[in-house]
Amino acid sequence: MNEHVQGAGGDPLFNPLSPDFIRDPYPHYERLRTLDTIHVTPFGQFVTSRHAEVSLVLRDKRFGKDFVERTTRRYGPEIMNEPVFRSMSYWMLQADPPDHTRLRGLVVKAFTARRVEDMRPRIQEIVDQAIDAVIDRGHMDLIEDFAFRLPVTIICDMLGIPEEHREVFYKSSRDGGRLLDPVPLSAEEIKQGNAGNLMAQMYFQQLFELRRRNPGEDLITQLVQAEEDGNKLTNEELTANIILLFGAGHETTVNLIGNGLLALHRNPDQLALLKARPELMEGAIEEFLRYDSSVQMTGRVTLEDIDDLGGVTIPKGETVLCLLGSANRDPAVYPDRPDRLDVTRQNVKPLSFGGGIHFCLGAQLARIEAEIATATLLRRLPDLRIDDVENPEWRPTFVLRGLKRLPASW
Repeated sequence: MNEHVQGAGGDPLFNPLSPDFIRDPYPHYERLRTLDTIHVTPFGQFVTSRHAEVSLVLRDKRFGKDFVERTTRRYGPEIMNEPVFRSMSYWMLQADPPDHTRLRGLVVKAFTARRVEDMRPRIQEIVDQAIDAVIDRGHMDLIEDFAFRLPVTIICDMLGIPEEHREVFYKSSRDGGRLLDPVPLSAEEIKQGNAGNLMAQMYFQQLFELRRRNPGEDLITQLVQAEEDGNKLTNEELTANIILLFGAGHETTVNLIGNGLLALHRNPDQLALLKARPELMEGAIEEFLRYDSSVQMTGRVTLEDIDDLGGVTIPKGETVLCLLGSANRDPAVYPDRPDRLDVTRQNVKPLSFGGGIHFCLGAQLARIEAEIATATLLRRLPDLRIDDVENPEWRPTFVLRGLKRLPASW
């Protein structure tokens, strides 16, 4: 392994915030898989790009999160005084057992297959309302007017956020994604992150009070009751994990729907096939997840020395970044033209929802939301055209891959 392996023309192999990488990371991934399978970044992180190593790291108990230690190593000991990092340190996504087991156990019941299946009629209703609102206009932004409203409404339903508070969530900016990128944040970005985090904390603290007085059938009521049983959940954990669920509950699904629609319109043969054979939709969603994942990367920390990951020794305490988007196009697993969108592809098992103990809680919900949204759009607006499929505007974040806007007309 050579730390200084360069790409074509001397560019660094892994520069995930460069505009070229954000526009299309996949050629870069292919170079990493071929030239430098365990790549070391300038920040000393180990980057895995092949399916074999990525899936191993996600499932192997020798790798964990160790968030505080990892973040302190990167930013220095004062960083945990910053509210946004302090809040993230309580996320179940960043926790190891036993905290992870306890936190996840408190919310898992809200996401069972049965619960999620029961939400189909509500999901259908929201999708139809979104289309009803624009159908006579003849044009919309597929992100703001369509993809965004569905998951935000669903997560508001699940959390018990009152109708009259929701407008601010529909209008809220989607710029939190930078927090997850593997490139350190500037002081200004940390300041913005803190401001957003404190606003969310203030809002949810008020909502917790409301639910203590007026319990509902929602997740916040359930968690407020767990908090009163002091050994289950502290107030900081409660607040942080609601913020996590709110963000995770919509960010990624918006991108799944948007990236999927763009991919279909860039591949008109696949779009025509899916219109002609709506029964292919369930498999098509798996292919969208594989082809252009809304989460491109997840990270772990070595909890002990690792002798041989892809031929490399990694000492305890090092960060390992798993490129999910790269693993999803690894020809070792998808020998049949992995860079092609194929809605009839068999045995698609994307790593887009992660793996191991942190496997996405909302995976099934996201799939059903994307399935109903895409199927309904193709059925109700069959002549919809995306204005510019060649050069759409991507959000300037790497881990959360998605479009800023996607104007379309019919």
